[in-house]
Amino acid sequence: MQPVSYRLESAWQPEGGPKGRLTFVLFNLSELPLSGFRLVYTSLTRVVDPAACQNATFLRRNANFHEFAPPEGLVLARGESWTFSVSGLNREARHCTDGAKSAYLTLSDGRHVPVAVSDLRLEGATSEPPPARLPEGRVGLPFALQPWPAKIDAVAGEGLPDVLFPAAGSSAEDMEAIDNVLALHHRLFPAGHAPFSLAPSGQGRPIVFAKSGELGGEAYRLAFSGREIRLEYGQAAGRQYGLTTLAQLLDGARRHAARFRFPAAGTIADQPRYGWRGCHLDVARQFYPTADVMRLIDILAWFKLNVFHWHLTDDEAWRLEIKAFLTLTTLGVMRGPDEPLLPQLGNGAAPVGGFYAQEEVKAIVAHAAALNVEVVPEIDIPGHSTAALVALPELADGQEAPESYHSVQGYPNNALNPAVPFTYEFLEKVFDEMVALFPSRYVHVGGDEVANGSWLASPLARKLMEVQGISGTFALQSHFLKKVKQMLTARGRKLVGWNEVAHGGGVGTEDTLLMAWENPRVGIELAREGYDVVMTPGQAYYLDMAQADAWQEPGASWAGTATPEHTYAYEAEGEFPEELKSRMKGVQACIWSEHFLSRDYFNRLVFPRLPAIAEAAWTPKAQKDWLRFAAIAPLGPML
Repeated sequence: MQPVSYRLESAWQPEGGPKGRLTFVLFNLSELPLSGFRLVYTSLTRVVDPAACQNATFLRRNANFHEFAPPEGLVLARGESWTFSVSGLNREARHCTDGAKSAYLTLSDGRHVPVAVSDLRLEGATSEPPPARLPEGRVGLPFALQPWPAKIDAVAGEGLPDVLFPAAGSSAEDMEAIDNVLALHHRLFPAGHAPFSLAPSGQGRPIVFAKSGELGGEAYRLAFSGREIRLEYGQAAGRQYGLTTLAQLLDGARRHAARFRFPAAGTIADQPRYGWRGCHLDVARQFYPTADVMRLIDILAWFKLNVFHWHLTDDEAWRLEIKAFLTLTTLGVMRGPDEPLLPQLGNGAAPVGGFYAQEEVKAIVAHAAALNVEVVPEIDIPGHSTAALVALPELADGQEAPESYHSVQGYPNNALNPAVPFTYEFLEKVFDEMVALFPSRYVHVGGDEVANGSWLASPLARKLMEVQGISGTFALQSHFLKKVKQMLTARGRKLVGWNEVAHGGGVGTEDTLLMAWENPRVGIELAREGYDVVMTPGQAYYLDMAQADAWQEPGASWAGTATPEHTYAYEAEGEFPEELKSRMKGVQACIWSEHFLSRDYFNRLVFPRLPAIAEAAWTPKAQKDWLRFAAIAPLGPML
């Protein structure tokens, strides 16, 4: 490890400005004096008033990228520091992760050198530690199951079988299903005792498989006795879920024998509450290697989630290889001081990139399919498209003023222009390659957070609006998305989008699925308009939200805090009028990656809330039990 040459400390004070004040202290720990430099840091707490800056000159900002110059002639000898503050902020800081996420210096000779950063300190108030996320919990029935089944009437045994194995006469498909869940367990718990064996064992218990036309495709029934276990299932997914239940039961009873048991007799009759049981992952803000994506899919399968929503593009990067436009994954992924995209959200002096080659995508899709997980790809359009516009400048109207509008995240002119003919040529070719890679019935096209005022300074857009009789940004967005929907329909795909797809007139409701994220009421409004809906409100199901109000609790705060108990207890269906409940297709967790700069932060924020949402997606409301969940949740896998 290289010694730190420079460190940036930051603190937030509630006083000192309308949204408080950030104070930064740069320490020179190098051997040489420091002068003639510029300081860059990235932060979600953005400076919106450049004049409200003390003892520094504000040079520029691009979204979360901030650049400052020190006072003229400042020289820092070894061990000396420079202090400056900014008070023109976009919001108050609420958590330790609201300060600088990365920093670097640009020296007088043009070199960029890294600067170490620490979490944001709170001054002028008490910095409370976060509370415990889970109580100790309690179990009525001593079975380690996540999510809890719909019906269980089982008696705990004193002992447990060494392994479970396929009974004589089992089909090759049954044996392959056992092997698949055994491999899943090995990947998630490499040091754990194998729950299954393909070979019979005198210390084990056979599984008798029986396909049943009476059961739904994802349903299963288990009957336990001292002689055998009978597993009835509807389709392959139900068989997998039944085997996963057996693996969880045996794993829990073996690893935590003081608390959990394996059934000696009785039954489990189980099926999911919702058809759409999803988890989203944003790989644009931070890049996740293929192995991490596959492990997350393994975790989804362990918790009986069946949709992996893959957020592949955003302002910060375009991560999907498109062979028709290779600059998307050369220019459109590189962030750094001298790269096409400026550093954001934890990037510093070292350039960073990363994308998924099409062969990697095929491997991930195949891995998911083997676990009955459907991969739904997302390219976020028309907004959140800075990376695409940098990679393909011909997508822009060259006559449009360069900063005529800004997104809520601070990106200038970041939306694909509906009046540029190349926009549609581009999307046709992108969709052609996507449908060849992703067999899912769905393609998610984003449609969220287009800034009001977008395109209004574009002569091409103004002309299109005049010709079409369109008024305003959102009517123009509707015009654009209707064309996108036609493209997808022609390719045999259904359009999925965030709830703003309905703005400005929306798109046709048939074969359209919208995700309600802004608040729970939005989902009900969409259902009234005739849309099918997946509920993913930020107030309960966004896993980047902080889990407590305490300063030391990491995460975002725009939707408030979402404790694990709140996430577990939230009932999306309970707010729907009875006549609209058929429109609600399921629920979904969303993992936005702005705050996930380390695996530790990922695991801290995602778990135990992801299995809490999995239980909301699977388990009937009457069978949910917070204290039981709290007792079992620590047994689950993490990334």
